[in-house]
Amino acid sequence: MEIFEWKRVLLNDLPPAFLLEVLFRSVVMFSVLLLALKIAGKRGVKQLSVFETVIIISLGSAAGDPMLYDDVGLLPAIVVVLVIIIFYKCITWLTGVSPRFEQFMEGKTQCIIEEGEFSLESFKKETLAQDEFFLELRMKSIEHLGQIKNAYIETNGEISAFYYPDDEVKYGLPVLPQLYNKKSEVVSETGKYACSFCGNIQEVTTNGATCENCEKKEWVRAIKTIRKS
Repeated sequence: MEIFEWKRVLLNDLPPAFLLEVLFRSVVMFSVLLLALKIAGKRGVKQLSVFETVIIISLGSAAGDPMLYDDVGLLPAIVVVLVIIIFYKCITWLTGVSPRFEQFMEGKTQCIIEEGEFSLESFKKETLAQDEFFLELRMKSIEHLGQIKNAYIETNGEISAFYYPDDEVKYGLPVLPQLYNKKSEVVSETGKYACSFCGNIQEVTTNGATCENCEKKEWVRAIKTIRKS
């Protein structure tokens, strides 16, 4: 094999018509990546939009193979990069002129906590585990949901929280593991309890009580501590 055999370097002995197949493959795989990450949800690509993640993956794949393998021609890889850039320009333009398309691509902000309790409709829409969400809250020095007036999942996957003033803090569901993990259907004594699923606060007097909000039966003793900043 000769070094710098240009036909092999540029096309790897493939016919020029193969570039049309590369164009088709690029369009298909770019679309597949975009839809797959869109379905996976924004939390899977935190800090980056779905579209930005697809661009990075696509460009990385297009650039990596021809750098490493002598059986991958440079021209097909260049066509892939050009197709990705054209897609980028087209999708950026569409998001600028179509609010509906922009919402599809970027998603929209969801309210996940409202008045100290989970907003069940929004929470079910997001692919966010409760343990992961509690971790986010603890990193913001939050001990229980009663300290939060509203919390939102932003379009980039970040959590934004707005707090009650100290004199308005309510009883809430603890997010500290040593308290939350005591959840049970058995109530040791009468008092204010938080539903372990939705955060609804009720006066519970008997074992096996049902949450008025979500109809679950596991309870955690509610707390009313003030947030320490």
